[in-house]
Amino acid sequence: MSQSNPATVKHDTLFDKPFTTPLDKAARFSFDEQVVACFPDMIRRSVPGYGQVLAMLPIFARRHCKYRQQSDSSQRVSRIYDLGCSLGAASMALAGEFDPQDLQIKAIDISPAMTTEAVTLLSDNYPEHDIEVMTADIRDVKFEPCDMVILNLTLQFLPVADRVAVLEKIYAALSEGGILVLTEKTHAFDEQYDAWLVERYYDFKRANGYTEMEISGKRNALENVLITDTLDEHHARLDQVGFARHLTWFQFLNFVSIVAFK
Repeated sequence: MSQSNPATVKHDTLFDKPFTTPLDKAARFSFDEQVVACFPDMIRRSVPGYGQVLAMLPIFARRHCKYRQQSDSSQRVSRIYDLGCSLGAASMALAGEFDPQDLQIKAIDISPAMTTEAVTLLSDNYPEHDIEVMTADIRDVKFEPCDMVILNLTLQFLPVADRVAVLEKIYAALSEGGILVLTEKTHAFDEQYDAWLVERYYDFKRANGYTEMEISGKRNALENVLITDTLDEHHARLDQVGFARHLTWFQFLNFVSIVAFK
């Protein structure tokens, strides 16, 4: 397997400053060119544990990707979906630890601004890997058989009523022995517990240099755009679509990552 130092990945990052002025009440968060320009900094400073989640993806893949699919050249590969790929961080984490002939990665995002930049980053850093970047709504995509699906901070942006259908499609596409890695921001059922977690999350953002105006602006912009579930709701939904085994393998404040086994 190839080895790649994440520090060598080429990317020019701006600081996350979209919310430094008061926002109109109608303003809403979107993954446009402004967000794309500062996205790596935004994720680093506002998603606890994101780097650790990325680092574990190739470790999971080595265990569960068993080359059950076939490439266009009739070679046995493991097909992996990176759904809501943004700039392709999960795809790059995998490509950096696997030889080009081992994986076929399909990275999908609904934002043209994200996929345009992801194509550049992935082709610049991993030109020999079989990585296809698609601009599409994952609700409309017909998934091919695969060994692994990554759904990082994506389900939370879909209407709640559409989430079961997406998970059903993922379950149907996964080969026996394959896995889904689902990473989400959550809320707690207990209001007092939830309030404590939320305030500690804002402390985390303050410690990473966000001002009160930026924290408030981002919170207002994401209202009714990012809709969280409880951890129990996530597990119940996975049960509903057919995953007999699933566990929370990572939690940092109100962010969790779950692995579900086919």
